Amino acid sequence: MTEIRLPDMGLVVLVGVTGSGKSHFARRHFTPTQVVSSDYCRGVVSDDENDQSATGDAFDLLHYIVATRLRRGLLTVVDATNVQSKARQSLLQIAKDHDVRSAAIVLDVPESVAAERNAARPDRDLPAHVIPRQRRELRRGMRTLAREFRRVHVLNGVEEIDAATVTYEKSWNDRRELTGPFDVIGDVHGCRAELEDLLAGLGYEIDRDAQGLAVGANHPGGRTAVFVGDLVDRGPDSPGVLRLVMGMVAAGDALCVSGNHEAKLVRALRGRRVRLTHGLAESMEQLSAVADDFRDEALRFMDGLISHYVLDGGRLVVAHAGLKEDYHGRASGRVRSFALYGDTTGETDEYGLPVRYPWARDYRGKAMVVYGHTPVPEAEWINNTICLDTGVVFGGKLTALRYPERELASVPARQVWYEPVRPLEAASDSSAGGHRENEVLKIEDVLGNQGVETRLMGRVAVREENALAALEVMSRFAVDPRWLVYLPPTMAPAETSQLPGYLEHPAEALAAYRDRGVVRAVCEEKHMGSRAVVVVCRDAAVAAERFGVADGTTGAVYTRTGRSFFRDPSRTAEVLDRLRAAIGAAGLWDELDTGWLVIDSELMPWSAKAMDLIRTQYAAAGAAAGAALPMASDVLARAVGRGLDLGTLRERIDRRAANASRFRDAYARYCWTVDGLSGLRLAPFQILAGEGRAWATARDHEWHMAVAERLAESDPSGLVQRTGSVTVDLGSAQSEAAATDWWEKLTAAGGEGMVVKPLGPFPEDRRIQPGVKCRGPEYLRIIYGPDYAEPENLDRLRGRSLGRKRSLAMREHALGVEALDRLTGGEPVWRVHQAVFAVLALESEPVDPRL
Repeated sequence: MTEIRLPDMGLVVLVGVTGSGKSHFARRHFTPTQVVSSDYCRGVVSDDENDQSATGDAFDLLHYIVATRLRRGLLTVVDATNVQSKARQSLLQIAKDHDVRSAAIVLDVPESVAAERNAARPDRDLPAHVIPRQRRELRRGMRTLAREFRRVHVLNGVEEIDAATVTYEKSWNDRRELTGPFDVIGDVHGCRAELEDLLAGLGYEIDRDAQGLAVGANHPGGRTAVFVGDLVDRGPDSPGVLRLVMGMVAAGDALCVSGNHEAKLVRALRGRRVRLTHGLAESMEQLSAVADDFRDEALRFMDGLISHYVLDGGRLVVAHAGLKEDYHGRASGRVRSFALYGDTTGETDEYGLPVRYPWARDYRGKAMVVYGHTPVPEAEWINNTICLDTGVVFGGKLTALRYPERELASVPARQVWYEPVRPLEAASDSSAGGHRENEVLKIEDVLGNQGVETRLMGRVAVREENALAALEVMSRFAVDPRWLVYLPPTMAPAETSQLPGYLEHPAEALAAYRDRGVVRAVCEEKHMGSRAVVVVCRDAAVAAERFGVADGTTGAVYTRTGRSFFRDPSRTAEVLDRLRAAIGAAGLWDELDTGWLVIDSELMPWSAKAMDLIRTQYAAAGAAAGAALPMASDVLARAVGRGLDLGTLRERIDRRAANASRFRDAYARYCWTVDGLSGLRLAPFQILAGEGRAWATARDHEWHMAVAERLAESDPSGLVQRTGSVTVDLGSAQSEAAATDWWEKLTAAGGEGMVVKPLGPFPEDRRIQPGVKCRGPEYLRIIYGPDYAEPENLDRLRGRSLGRKRSLAMREHALGVEALDRLTGGEPVWRVHQAVFAVLALESEPVDPRL
């Protein structure tokens, strides 16, 4: 039995004459989607798999499919004769273009077997000379196959072909199964003492031999060190660094990728001609003083280091000089070169050093890329990438990234061990890979059909026309984008009520969750104001460090469309000052271990933000009705007095006048005079996020209500207002009745209504609406008009369709949670904005705005 070992990602080319059994072999060992057949492609382009005139177009299609699959990282098997070297070269070029490994499987059967099989196929009339010619071409090609492919498997005869088995092996750089936690350590450059200091500070226990030399280190908590390469050169003890790291790797306590200095040292130790520059002379001298067996072992270790590792399910990539997304998990000379040296522009700077292309500035990958190679004064996040070479050998420091915590740890250099050609401070402008302003959202990040990937709902699609509308709003009216970290989702109303006089009622809102398997819910007071998202920092230093805002501002208050709530920046600052004081008095900064919070709230009165709308739409309608309807009623009264029979017309006009009066009363409840902060009310109801934690999903709504209560109690100024709530047991009719009674009293007193939100645990087999709103009868008069409750109107409104609104609410909620997850996960600004932008884009979908 022959075992055929293949890469789990790459190109597999079946080679054999017509009738050698390639298609049968492919069906036995590969899935139908993995196999790309020339016969099938010929049929696609001509409706006849035997139409040889379509062969050119068929192979154009085959090559396109192969390239697409390899670009997506899929194993791809080509089922064609492939006996000609020219045909194989086209496929090999595609594999090279996509930096994947290739393998050939040759099915070599006797000519008589191939002829017999073709004769048995009634759909194929093959000329007699074809098989002998293909067999001659196969014989000639066998001499070059080994040079063309990384691996060649030759199966001789039918029995060996039938007995073959196929197994798969991962690429050496694919260690996705390792999930950490990791401590990724920057360029050491022979600074053994600093490395020992850093490991000790990270909690590693260092093992020493009888001479006291460090020969390994392990972490009691099971953490794994990952070295980004450049262990050697320039520093005082490259052999000591190698001895320590080699011991850790051998014991499974560390991983290490190759740096360009290891690659050059390997060539020097093998006797190749290399220039003894950039610290190589020091390493060669230090290694000449150690035992031969250690030097040989170190040579084998460095020569065996790979270019990069893909870790933690593809979430983390470690490469010495970084790695752009297209190269993650790939294997080729081009990939290794990029991982070792980065990409240069071909120019040199004023110090004579190569100018490196700032690949990190354009990075858009999901994986975090951690690298070193070019020293920087401080490690800084740029588009989910970070350079950890902080120049310890030049007198800087040795830095490690704790993963997944995203925390940095460092130790200072004990001295300047090597004078840099370029001062360390000068490196920050050109070598870090980009600047914060390059992390902003690009149009390519939101246009197209790719949508936004979310944790809750998978990929959420965004239409291009909606994205363009959102772009217009954001680019012209939004607050400073660094504060724009979340937009609240829309919310669907409860199922339409059939109770007399009601369009919405708690009975349907509670039943909707009970029927979905939810056992508890919380009913929250729905304030009638304007939705306000508040980002507040503890002080200006936090704002500068965490959000990159160094103009002295400490947060923002903005609307559902991302616009600043107040035109006057000083008013925003006053609101933030009072809220910040309440947060401090409530002890939340320390309790939540954060220097900033994002809070979802309602800012009242409604007139504070919507006065123009109230004047032009609501007050105008109310004034017109107030002027016209009493006059009409008076005219009708005089007509009746003259004996005219008007039927029910007068009664109907009188009812409309009363409805208009209720309409005016309804919106007037939410309008009052505001002078500065006097009269303003801010009602928080959810703590969305803080440093390292998306509280929106980390805690249930009862916790959020309790925190909101504490904020209100901690604000003596009266700005922060309480949000009332009631918890409901959905298995208790008495509990539901109490919630309904609370809602009736709330709405009778002029309240808008309530929002019902589910409390866990949630059923795993179904999606649950994050919340439904249940508005009071008088408030709905503002939404649907003064006469909406008339029986004929109410019957018509009960036919409203809620499907689109519910779908929109679910998608926007998923995007909002995704934005918070990305924000608290420390992802770049553009990744956060991708989800935020999508919420605004979805608001352009055609959904009844009254729902």
